Amino acid sequence: MTSWEAGARLRVVIADDQASVREGLVLLLGGLPGIEVVGAAADGEQALALVAEHKPDAILLDLHMPVLDGIGATRRLVAEHPEVAIVVLTTFADDSTVLDALHAGARSYLTKDADHTEIAKALQAAAGGLTVFDPRVHATLLAATAASARPEIGAAPPPDGLTDREAEILGLIARGMTNPEIAAQLFLSSHTIKTHISRIFAKTGSRDRAAAIGYAHRHNIG
Repeated sequence: MTSWEAGARLRVVIADDQASVREGLVLLLGGLPGIEVVGAAADGEQALALVAEHKPDAILLDLHMPVLDGIGATRRLVAEHPEVAIVVLTTFADDSTVLDALHAGARSYLTKDADHTEIAKALQAAAGGLTVFDPRVHATLLAATAASARPEIGAAPPPDGLTDREAEILGLIARGMTNPEIAAQLFLSSHTIKTHISRIFAKTGSRDRAAAIGYAHRHNIG
């Protein structure tokens, strides 16, 4: 986890293959109090090298870059530098690759027309372990995933009073997903996921995650 604390100077790497965007972000964010831009990269490989060199608190990462794109860079960053908070940038609100980036481990996402104060707040929130979603992107992704989240017509209701959402979360737990991964997939806050899991444990009589997974397997959930 990041060692950054609220109120401390936030050290940031910026990665975007468009020089004008990259340089603009460096100037805008670097001019804000509490933000220090320690490096700027034109592709994912350069971004990884800068992160290894400067050990920033957060990285602002364009999704579409040459050599190594934002999704590949996110996977590598999560594996090699899990303490660095990742905020991805997308040009279009309907960019479906945002979902891939969230599954890969990004904490937040914004569109490139977000102003510098919004970006700074997203970076600080991500470094503090929170998630910030651009409302327009969020709405698009919710619409894109709504069909897969709907229960099948005529399907038997979940056992022991579980709601469809609780059964869905239990299934994701049974697949080995962590709370942050579940939150990203379902576009819910970590707090909401924890609340659902507490109810799942109570309804299924599970003392811990392992017991809940056993319950899921016995009832063919997941």
